[in-house]
Amino acid sequence: MNIKTKLLVSVIAGAMGGLFSGAALADINVGISLSATGPAAALGIPQRNTIPLLPTEIAGQKVNYIILDDATDSTAAGRNARKMVDESKVDILIGSSATPTGAAIAEIANESQTPQITLAPVELQGEKNVWVFRSPQHYDVMAEGLINHMKANNVKSLGLIGYADAYGESWVNAMRKAAEKAGIEFKNIERFNRNDTSVTAQAIKLVSANPDAILVAASGTPSVLPQVTLQDRGYKGRIYQTHGTATKEFIRVGGKAVEGTVMPVGPVMVANQLPETHPSKAPALEYIKLYEDKYGPGSLSPFGAHLYDAVILVESAVPEALKAGQPGTPEFRKGLRDALEASQGVAVTHGVFNMTPENHFGLDDHRSRVMISIEDGDWKLIDENAAYTPKR
Repeated sequence: MNIKTKLLVSVIAGAMGGLFSGAALADINVGISLSATGPAAALGIPQRNTIPLLPTEIAGQKVNYIILDDATDSTAAGRNARKMVDESKVDILIGSSATPTGAAIAEIANESQTPQITLAPVELQGEKNVWVFRSPQHYDVMAEGLINHMKANNVKSLGLIGYADAYGESWVNAMRKAAEKAGIEFKNIERFNRNDTSVTAQAIKLVSANPDAILVAASGTPSVLPQVTLQDRGYKGRIYQTHGTATKEFIRVGGKAVEGTVMPVGPVMVANQLPETHPSKAPALEYIKLYEDKYGPGSLSPFGAHLYDAVILVESAVPEALKAGQPGTPEFRKGLRDALEASQGVAVTHGVFNMTPENHFGLDDHRSRVMISIEDGDWKLIDENAAYTPKR
């Protein structure tokens, strides 16, 4: 993909500020709702930062980005989607940053028959899934990596503390299934809210159960609280995190407490450590250069890369969609949906997309997941199937 870095020509930045010229009928209008504020801001901010790196033209068509902040609020996310569909006549919806807000947008996407690419791994079934695609990996893909690492490191029992929402529940379901298959016992499951300031009661229960390992199923900087609290309460076992936690801000806030943490991530996080043959190496290094040239060394986040990947998918699908109709028409939106569903071999920073009618995630396990640890305040690529001893 050849991403152009010139400034956006027409952007309605809504709650993020800035009002530019309106869109012509033949333009491709992309509606983006992000959690740039609120509990999921660690995810939404790098996604917002990625917008100036996106192409302003696809297949000869001018692209307008209509951008709104949903403040990690599901009601606001739904309202944003409604506004973009009804008033801005968008051809596709992208977002939101968190699972609950992404699910709220999916309701509008399906109702209005507007294709959506979520930036969170939203679980939907049946007819609710028809118009919705995802740029992140499925929970099962990441859970398998965690379980492989646990088996290699002799973990026989597992505890979990996760968000009391769709993200946390999806992780519970994925880990139950993977753990049962691997013969790992689930000892205790605790939940907390994204904006909680204490998880002491949950930590006491987990420490009392004393599993060999504990998974924190959260995202962004709120993931630090359970890990630090568990250690403060005397837990000595191994602590894992999910890919929702893979930000430098997590390392900065957690400090020494998060050294040695193991988690599954997309290949973009350790692109320079990948073999030359990995299909994500080139697009990942391109994105990293664009992002860090603009925002500084070490500023990379996998969440911004999810937005970048979503637009690579759109860029790949648009030429076929144009055969069905012009932008701004139901025929184009349906054509775009169909082309997204037929995406095959689309290499992105997080892996390779092969969509099918049954699979609107599309990223496979052997190319879209690597295991990393935090060592000396940075990410280190590790073998998910090998025994691992972190430096302390």
